[in-house]
Amino acid sequence: MTVCNAGALATADYGTALGVFYAAKEAGKKFRVFALETRPLLQGARLTAWELQKNKIDVTLICDNMAASVMRNIGVDIIFAGADRIAANGDAANKIGTYMLGVLAKHHKVPFYIVAPRTTFDPKTRSGKDIPIEERAAEEVTHFGLRPTAPKGVKVFNPAFDVTPNELIAGIVTEYGVIRKPYGKNIHAMFRV
Repeated sequence: MTVCNAGALATADYGTALGVFYAAKEAGKKFRVFALETRPLLQGARLTAWELQKNKIDVTLICDNMAASVMRNIGVDIIFAGADRIAANGDAANKIGTYMLGVLAKHHKVPFYIVAPRTTFDPKTRSGKDIPIEERAAEEVTHFGLRPTAPKGVKVFNPAFDVTPNELIAGIVTEYGVIRKPYGKNIHAMFRV
């Protein structure tokens, strides 16, 4: 399972989280991917589903609020998500909904991995609590394109990102290898930051 887009369209070359799927395909592994639609801008639906399908990877698009039901009723073996910023203690900021997947993964005993390059790590940011979260325009939630989908004037809370605490993360996959707990110590050891 994956959320948002962490492929070539969002990064470069293979991307990050989607790169794991491409490498698995090249290694001859048989698998399928559940891609969350990623509300409100639908990056999973518009980008991830398209990119995986174009690369002939078996992908099933699901609504964000279906993730728990899919884990319980169909089964998910592993979750890979990208990251926009990783604090020195291993807390990872990514598209809103990533933290939800981490919580669900823990409940369903599914390993949850962050996949990110070295440049995503911010050694000056001690923990996820220190990562500022951007709030986006209300219209992203109250409209579908130009069409209103909510009552006019309704209050909206629309953070673009959330932070997944390091205790929910099974490992952080980088171009230098997989970093495991204790993250503070092992991130420092890998990158000498």
